[in-house]
Amino acid sequence: MANFTKKAIRDSFLKLLEERPISRITVKDIVADCGVNRNTFYYYFESIPELLEDTVMEDARELIRMYPSVESLEDCLDAVVNSALAKKRAVLHIYNSANREIYEQYLWKVCRHTIGGYVNTVLKGRKVSESDLQLIVQYLECVGFGLVSGWLATGMTEDIRGSLKRICEIKKGMVEEMISRCEVK
Repeated sequence: MANFTKKAIRDSFLKLLEERPISRITVKDIVADCGVNRNTFYYYFESIPELLEDTVMEDARELIRMYPSVESLEDCLDAVVNSALAKKRAVLHIYNSANREIYEQYLWKVCRHTIGGYVNTVLKGRKVSESDLQLIVQYLECVGFGLVSGWLATGMTEDIRGSLKRICEIKKGMVEEMISRCEVK
């Protein structure tokens, strides 16, 4: 029952975020939408910013569950873009709010997971020092984060899928080459 109620509060919050900016959403709006009382809301969440953080981090956990392994860099970026597009207005309302850093933490977490999974797939048992491996993952995380952040900053107006596909074509083989240069023989 507890997980159901918490999920209902999150779902109502996301529904309202699709309709209006976070600054125009109150606890009263959320509880009215999901049919619980204020005390129930405060049992699960101290505030709307805490609800926001819980909601975006749960979305990150769900995305990570959906993509336990990643076969290509394009798959990594597609996962993040598809998640954002599924809730486009809500994402933009969060991104354009005072709570942007919460969404950026989410984006870093998802980039870290997907890029880390991809690099582990490319490694295929090859030995690379931990410091080199972390450097490669960090570099690719920054690239992914930067691409998606730039797209969010434009209001998600451009067709990012075409750009991402082209970048992946241009960079094809580069991760493998980076690993090969770092390989411990």
